[in-house]
Amino acid sequence: MLRATIPLGRVAGIRIGAHWSALVTLGLFIYLLGRSLAGTDGNPVAVWLVAAGGAVGLFISLLSHELAHSIVARRSGTRVDVVVLWLLGGVSELGDEPKDPRSDLRIALAGPLTSFVLSLALFGVADVVAALISGPVPAMLGWLGAMNLILAVFNLLPGAPLDGGRVLRALVWRRTGDRLRAATVAARSGRFLGLSLLILGGAELLLVGAGGGLWLMLLGWFLYSAANIELSTAGLRHRLGIIRVRDVMTEHPLSVPATWSVADLLRSQLAHTAHRAFPVIDSAGRPIGELGWSDLTALPVAARETTAVRSLARPLPPAARVSGDELLSTVASHVVLRPDFDVITAIDSHGRLIGVVTATDLTLAVQRSALGLPTRRPEQYRPPNSEL
Repeated sequence: MLRATIPLGRVAGIRIGAHWSALVTLGLFIYLLGRSLAGTDGNPVAVWLVAAGGAVGLFISLLSHELAHSIVARRSGTRVDVVVLWLLGGVSELGDEPKDPRSDLRIALAGPLTSFVLSLALFGVADVVAALISGPVPAMLGWLGAMNLILAVFNLLPGAPLDGGRVLRALVWRRTGDRLRAATVAARSGRFLGLSLLILGGAELLLVGAGGGLWLMLLGWFLYSAANIELSTAGLRHRLGIIRVRDVMTEHPLSVPATWSVADLLRSQLAHTAHRAFPVIDSAGRPIGELGWSDLTALPVAARETTAVRSLARPLPPAARVSGDELLSTVASHVVLRPDFDVITAIDSHGRLIGVVTATDLTLAVQRSALGLPTRRPEQYRPPNSEL
C-alpha cells in the first residue's frame, strides 16, 4: 500500500494524492521530452516550458486512467479509498474487492479504454495544431498521444497487478466460478510477465547499453514483487475464509486518550501490560491514530510532561478503521500490520472504538483456521460440555 505524501484534493468525491517518488518521474519525463523536442523550431525556453507541460499532461492522463477505474468501481458498489500517483504511474486503492466477475471486468477495462480514447483525441488535436502552427507544441501533443496508447496497451498485458491481469482474473472467475483460482492464475501470470521484463531489460542493458533496459528491469521487478504479494493475498483469503473482524478482535481494548501527555501514559496501567501498540482516541472515543512504545523512545525525558500523545501518534490509515462485520481477509489485504507497531481498529456505527486486531491476532487466526480450530481467541472460547 502506497501512502500519499502530497494531497491533491478530490475529484468526483475520490481522494487524490501523490507519493514523493512521482516527482522523480515528473523530472525525468521533462528531461527526456525536452531533449527530444530540442530539434524543433522555437527558442530553448519555449521548448522546456512545452516539455514541462507535456510531463504534467502525462500525469493528468495517468490520473484520468485511474479515476476511470475508481468511478466505475464506485458505481459497481466497490469502495474506493484513494488514487495515488507514484514513480511507476498510478494506482487506485480499493477498499474491498469487486463482488462479481462482471464488475471486476468492467473496472479493469475502464482504465485502458480511457487511455485509448485519450490517445485518439490527442493524435487528432496534434494533427489540427500541426496544420496551424509549427514548433514543439504539435510534437508534444503527438508524444502524449503515443504515451497514452502505450499506457493502454501495456496495461492490458495479461498479468496481475496490471489491468490485463484483472481482465484475466475476471474471465477465469466467470468461467470456473472459483475466485481463488482466478486470482492465483492472474498472479502467476504476473510473476511470469515480471520475470520476462526483468530478463529483457537486463539483455537490453548488457547488449545495447540503452538506459531503457533499466526502466524495463524496474517495471519487471515491480510486477514480479506485486504479483507475489497478490499470490500471498489469495492464499490468505483462502485460509481466513469467512472469518470476520469481530471473531478475532480484542473487545474493549486499552486505548490512549489523545489529550494525555507522554508522562500520563507512562504513569497509567498501560505501562504495566504486555501490549506494545495502542489505538489513540479522541474525546468521543473515536480512534484517530496508533502508537507503539518505539514511537516514544526518541523523546527526551524532560519533554515527557509537556508532549501530548497526539503529537507522536501515527495517523490511522482509513483502511485500518473498519466495522466488526467486515471480512478479516479483505481488511488484512489492505493494511500492513507490523508486529508491535500497527493495529486494526474496529468501530461501531458512531465511529467509536470497540476492538482491535494486531499482527499476532491475525497470525493466530490463520494458524487456527489451518488446523480446523475455532478462530475465536482462545480465552473467549469455551469448549463444549465444559463446566462453569
